Amino acid sequence: MAVKQTFYLSHGSPMMSIDESIQARHFFQSWRHETYKDRPKAILMVSGHWDTREPAVNVVDRNNTIYDFYNFPDAMYKLKYPAPGAPELGKRVKELLLASGFKHVHEDKKRGLDHGAWVPLMFMYPGADIPICQLSIQSGQDGTYHYNMGRALAPLKEEGILIIGSGATTHNLRDIYPNGAPTPPWALQFDAWLKDALLQGRYEDVNHFYARAPQAKKAHPHPDHFYPLHVAMGAAGENAKAKLVHHSWSNGSLSYASYQFTAAE
Repeated sequence: MAVKQTFYLSHGSPMMSIDESIQARHFFQSWRHETYKDRPKAILMVSGHWDTREPAVNVVDRNNTIYDFYNFPDAMYKLKYPAPGAPELGKRVKELLLASGFKHVHEDKKRGLDHGAWVPLMFMYPGADIPICQLSIQSGQDGTYHYNMGRALAPLKEEGILIIGSGATTHNLRDIYPNGAPTPPWALQFDAWLKDALLQGRYEDVNHFYARAPQAKKAHPHPDHFYPLHVAMGAAGENAKAKLVHHSWSNGSLSYASYQFTAAE
């Protein structure tokens, strides 16, 4: 079964794992019924929480749960998402990237799933029964690099692989507020620009977002949580159509805007 869509999901705060008041949690819970009803053969997850100098894939038989957050409630450290690994997918990803000109791709035989992967997945696929492979981002590179990474991975869709980028549409952890606080203008401006650019297919603008988007440096002081978008966008293929599949806010400035990219016919 070929997969026609790729996705960029804003995973926001890890508090979503236990906080039912975060609206995006309900979006992820409804995923299999409303957003993506097919069952993928495996999932390639590109998370903003795995940042390496060169591309890396995890090649494991079983994914351990990584608690890469600090000073959160104890209950969060007891959650488990023991999804099977997808070692053959990891090797296939490596093969495709090397064939597309990426000079070095590393196999990590120990790493499991960081919270950018397992927190949304625990609601999307609560049975933890779909094989998952993670691919790292390279924050030292740019949007075009990650878009081309996605283009290299596009053949995976024909092999039944669901490609998901997991990050945050706005991600400035030095400028967040209590839940219920109004959204600051800088976050609204960047979020609106991105929606307009994606729905109009201005992917080159998104690739060069630091130069072309208002408040880009404020929205993303570091690009790690935005580059998964570029991978998902590139993997959908040229002239893919973008669709906003969820939009909500938490902590005032954290946008959970999430997008689906459908390959052109």
